[in-house]
Parts: sequence; C-alpha cells; structure tokens
Amino acid sequence: MTPKNLIIPTLSAALLLLAACGNTKKSTANNAPAPQPVSVTFSADSAFLFCQQQCDFGPRVMNSQAHDRCGEWIAAKFRQYGLNVTEQKALLRGYDGTQLRSTNIIAAYKPEQQERILLCAHWDSRPWADNDPNPANHHSPVMAANDGASGVAVMLEIARLLQQTPLTIGVDFVCFDAEDWGTPQWAEADGSDADTWALGAQHWAANLHKSNYSARFGILLDMVGGQGARFYKEQMSTYYADDVVKKVWEAAKTAGYGSFFPADDGNAITDDHLPVNQTAKIPCIDIIPYYPDCQASSFGQTWHTVDDDMAHIDRNTLQAVGQTLLQVLYSEP
Repeated sequence: MTPKNLIIPTLSAALLLLAACGNTKKSTANNAPAPQPVSVTFSADSAFLFCQQQCDFGPRVMNSQAHDRCGEWIAAKFRQYGLNVTEQKALLRGYDGTQLRSTNIIAAYKPEQQERILLCAHWDSRPWADNDPNPANHHSPVMAANDGASGVAVMLEIARLLQQTPLTIGVDFVCFDAEDWGTPQWAEADGSDADTWALGAQHWAANLHKSNYSARFGILLDMVGGQGARFYKEQMSTYYADDVVKKVWEAAKTAGYGSFFPADDGNAITDDHLPVNQTAKIPCIDIIPYYPDCQASSFGQTWHTVDDDMAHIDRNTLQAVGQTLLQVLYSEP
C-alpha cells in the first residue's frame, strides 16, 4: 500500500524557506479556557473487529474477487450507519499497464451541510510483499491488516459513533482504491515511480465526486494500527497544511495520547494526501507511522511483508488515533 516512496529532493530547502518566512511574533496569552477531552469515546475493540472483517475477505488485491466483495461490504457498512454512499468507479492504468478496476468509496455524513471535514484512507492491498525478508514471498500478496484495513476500520468506527452522537458539520469518508499498485522493488523503474502510487486518490482529486466539492481540511489515515507505532509529523503535511498538523497534534495531547504523536518531524512521503493537496487544493495531512530505528523499513517491521496481519494489530494504536480524531471533530465550531 503505502506509496511509500520517500520524497527527498529539494524539499528540505523548501521547508527551510517556509519556516524562515513564518510569523516570528510570539502569540500572547489569552484567557480562553484550556481545551477539554470530548465526551465521545472511541472503541478500539470495534475498530479491531472492522479490521478483522476486512481481512476475512483475504488480500484485497486489485481485480480480485476478495477486493470486490470487500468493497461492497465497506459501502454497506457506511450505509448501515446512515451515510450517503457514492461509488466512484474508474479503469486505471497500473505501473505495468495492467487495467485496474478501481472503486473509490465516498460516504457522506450530513451531505446537506456546506461546512465539511474530509477523512480518508486506502482500502486495497499490496499485491506483492516486496519488502519481505524472505525473497520467496516477494510475489505473494499482503493481507494489509495495517496497511489498508486499519485506516478504514477507524473511519467505520467514527461513522458508527456519529450516528449515536451527531455533529453539526458534515464529514466525508473517502476510501481510496488502487493506492498500493506502485512499482514493486523487483521491477524496473523508469524514473516516474512516484506517479504509480495513489492512483485512486489521483483520480478522485481530478474528478471530484461532487461539483465544486470543498472541505475545511482533510486527514489521511495510513497504517494506524501497528504495534509500537508513533506518528511523527510527516513533512509534506507540514509543508501543505501545517495548521492542520498543529490542530491534530494538539488534539492528541488533549485526548491524552500525546505520546503517540511526537513533536518531531518524520519523513516526506508520497501518499494519497499529495493529490488531495496538489490537485483538489484541500489542505490535507497524513497520519502515518515513523520508526526511525527500524532497519527493515521506517514504516515498521511488517510493511509490505506477509506479516502485515491481524496478529500485528494493536488496539492501543487504534485507540490513540481514533480518540484523537474524535477530539478534532467534536471540537470543530
């Protein structure tokens, strides 16, 4: 799944310039009361079950029966919670020319409201475990319990809670397809590797499901259920939507999960949030883990391996991310 190409070009210089141009004035203290934790409680057990139910279909690899059946299930779950569901179908071209039958699933809470928040994640599975330590697994599909199912699971649990405790603003849950068909490590790359990831998000951003669609901001959930995960500030997020990063990291502290959201920078990542920012022009951040000391991958030990399964999903991580998002949503004016 995860795009997972690191962006390392001239970004560092751009970020330094951005920081240099920032406001140097220190904000003055005001008498506003300190933010309080919201009363709505995220259920990690429920999110864990949603994750398991997706994996029960098997790897949700593009053009497979498991993929199509799981997509139908995801759409039905959102409808069950009273959301208006749009299935945006498209035939997309994979890195190797494969025609991919793609479906972006958009579930709208209170579609009549103009003021909206965007939550998104990808729901397809990586077709190849090309980062597995065993070369014999490099052409095996990934179950994608974390790298795919976890983000959708968190969104489904939030949708369930919105039905019980309504918000005044609208929320759009977008499940992007065809995110993880990016060029495998064993294939020859032609230099445009970054464009082979996030195909569903690229299509959605260029063909919005609703005319003149807009949102205050967006939050992408990518691999939000892994063991030992910590969510550093992804650099493309701070470049395009620093205010949103600050909002979410402050919400994590208020909700009691600040330890899961360090104040330090992570990497710059090619992921679904890039076309949302660059093409749809919606400020969107990426909540994605960073393991600075993991030799296998900075995305963690199970990334793009056959071990990305339910045995490596941590309810504590799901709880931290889910409760932080509830803090954000229910604190919005």
